[in-house]
Amino acid sequence: MSDAPIPAASLIVLRPATGGPEVLMVERGATLAFAGGALVFPGGRVDPGDRALAARFGGEPDDTVARIAAIRETIEEAGLAIGLDPALARHRDALLAGEPVETLLPAAAFDLAALTPFARWLPLGLPHRIFDTRFYLARGDGKPVVDGVENVRAFWARPADVLAGGGKLIFPTRRNLERLAQHPDIDAIFADAARHPVRTITPTIEDRGGVPHLCIPDDLGYPVTAEPMASAQRA
Repeated sequence: MSDAPIPAASLIVLRPATGGPEVLMVERGATLAFAGGALVFPGGRVDPGDRALAARFGGEPDDTVARIAAIRETIEEAGLAIGLDPALARHRDALLAGEPVETLLPAAAFDLAALTPFARWLPLGLPHRIFDTRFYLARGDGKPVVDGVENVRAFWARPADVLAGGGKLIFPTRRNLERLAQHPDIDAIFADAARHPVRTITPTIEDRGGVPHLCIPDDLGYPVTAEPMASAQRA
């Protein structure tokens, strides 16, 4: 069994496009221990530097630190500064080298209000590391960086096209993409987030007609709330 859940954050970056909003996706390297080869939103675990920087802000501490982590991880994984001056993406190499975020990016540079809470996922009962991940929405744009280390691919695409593309999608990512794909524009996605206050989602296993399904609550805005265990990707 895994140890205590690891605090993490992920940023769902949206931009307008013909045919509907596009979302920023990155493909993780196939050899990575967690979700290797999967298409994901930029994100990762909370670092000590995120906590040190968060102490300079007000607000709920865990939410503040998660917003900072989501912004930092998007710089590291995709080379895009969201909720910051875009020019600050130039610090990507230093962040990847382990330079603490609080020494590189001044607190005054952060617009934490540019991030909107969307979801929080906490899978339990898994044999690998468990992440307690807060997902945020943000508007953004730019050409993502592909370096073969933090990612092997990074691209913009409509959520429906990501779902139809045949790539590896772990259970929370697939559900979040389905939720995004319901909406015709970015304003509608933010309105959906406003209608559904964030509640921690811990999937459960239920027997449905003799078939085990991985299930989530049906009142949080997700159009698909169950998937057969045989097809659900959990890592």
